[in-house]
Amino acid sequence: MHTTSLNIVFHGHNAANFRQGFDRLIPPGHQILDLSDALDQPGERSPYESADVVIGIRLDDSMPRPLNARLFHAPAAGTDAIDTALLPPQCTLANCFGHEQAIAEYVIAALLLRHVPLVQADQDLRQQRWTYWAGHRAGLRTELGAQTLGLLGFGHIGRTVAERAKAFGMRVHVANRSPISHPLVDHSWTLDALPAFMASADAVVVSLPLTDDTLGLVNAQALAAMRADAVLVNVGRGAVVDEKALYEALQSRRLGGAVIDTWYQYPTPTQTERAPSRYNFAALDNVVMTPHMSGWTAGTVRRRQATLADNIVRLAKGAPLINVLRGPV
Repeated sequence: MHTTSLNIVFHGHNAANFRQGFDRLIPPGHQILDLSDALDQPGERSPYESADVVIGIRLDDSMPRPLNARLFHAPAAGTDAIDTALLPPQCTLANCFGHEQAIAEYVIAALLLRHVPLVQADQDLRQQRWTYWAGHRAGLRTELGAQTLGLLGFGHIGRTVAERAKAFGMRVHVANRSPISHPLVDHSWTLDALPAFMASADAVVVSLPLTDDTLGLVNAQALAAMRADAVLVNVGRGAVVDEKALYEALQSRRLGGAVIDTWYQYPTPTQTERAPSRYNFAALDNVVMTPHMSGWTAGTVRRRQATLADNIVRLAKGAPLINVLRGPV
């Protein structure tokens, strides 16, 4: 089969994370260039406009157009920062997963810490306080396996979390756009019954992507339906959960707690230190805050590199692509 030589650009600091060793994953003969986020360095605009493949997470009105692109490949699952109207007609938009294993470990670790207080037990014993000593009724703790886990979304992340949860003996409930029938799922709802789903679980994990339909989906009504001691875990997109409603539910303790990994404000090139929300979540003691780290592991990078390389090889051979979100129009 004839193979076409491709001009490939890695655009910006996010794409650069997947650059090291990438040459070894594709056959020789392709040209690879690394371009800055701003595309304002000498000689950068033309290679971007003429590239056959753009690897990046952003495309907006402030940027040159990738006029020659046959493939715009996000090295991530989310593509909400890519304006598809700016893609040329011949271009395919694809994304990567490979983060679900890491996120599932993050979710289980976050939930386990609510039942197995290793850090507190260690700190107490260093002060000669035997807080959780077996035989003391006041030291009894709960078990993750006795809990019901709610998964808002049942894509790559939801299914992988469900596998881990079942290993601990948890019941698994799911809310999804389309009905779910799956061996791992004990009960499911569609999104029009969101309050009933939210009320059914001890912990709700949000893994939905951000779209027009999911923006603010978890609103004040949905949060009010949750059990008073329940915990919300957001590893999807911050704006799927209404920012003000979440803060007020936690501040007033109508909600037991939250583990928040995806946020409402992020650092920028000119503001590298920035609060993750306009509300002071940091002042709340029933929140665990992490900096969008749940899926970021060496394994995630390797798996996403493999997907990027696979699609480039397929494109060069004229074979069907994988993880296609939008084909040529």
